[in-house]
Amino acid sequence: MQNLPNILTFFRIAILPVIIGLIFIPDSWAAWTALTLYIVASITDYLDGYLARKWNVISSVGTFLDPIADKIFIVAILITLAGFDRLEGLWLIPAIIILVREILISGLREFLGPKNIQLPVSKLAKWKTTVQMIALGFLVIGNYGDSILPNTLLYGQWLLTIAAILTVLTGWRYLTEGLKHI
Repeated sequence: MQNLPNILTFFRIAILPVIIGLIFIPDSWAAWTALTLYIVASITDYLDGYLARKWNVISSVGTFLDPIADKIFIVAILITLAGFDRLEGLWLIPAIIILVREILISGLREFLGPKNIQLPVSKLAKWKTTVQMIALGFLVIGNYGDSILPNTLLYGQWLLTIAAILTVLTGWRYLTEGLKHI
């Protein structure tokens, strides 16, 4: 359990309440700090798996906790953003699509796990995650980013829509593959 990839995963979970707390503060410094911490946490999402494979320190704790940490991170950020009107009206639909897919695929993987059937992550799913992380970064900074990039919030909302489309495509692939084993 005491290896850098696992520590990075635990860090990502531990930093989440700080990011969410900063989103609650209606000030530019808080938004920029939240974005900085969000970026650091997003980088750990990539690094933990990369380092575990590179150093051959794949552990049962990491294998179990990393996907859960990813889901907790995304779900908590999306719900927080919806609560602060960065996702409202029709812009909630991409967030709901992403949330439903995350729950559905997690359940499918949990069901197939005891049968020793794995659903490997596709390249398109990695692109989905990348677009989703970038979108959430734009949404975390919100209108406070307009001083650097006008319409920051709108960019985030459209990027989240693209991520939702990729979510449907990858989710459908996982679902059809998983249903073969049910």
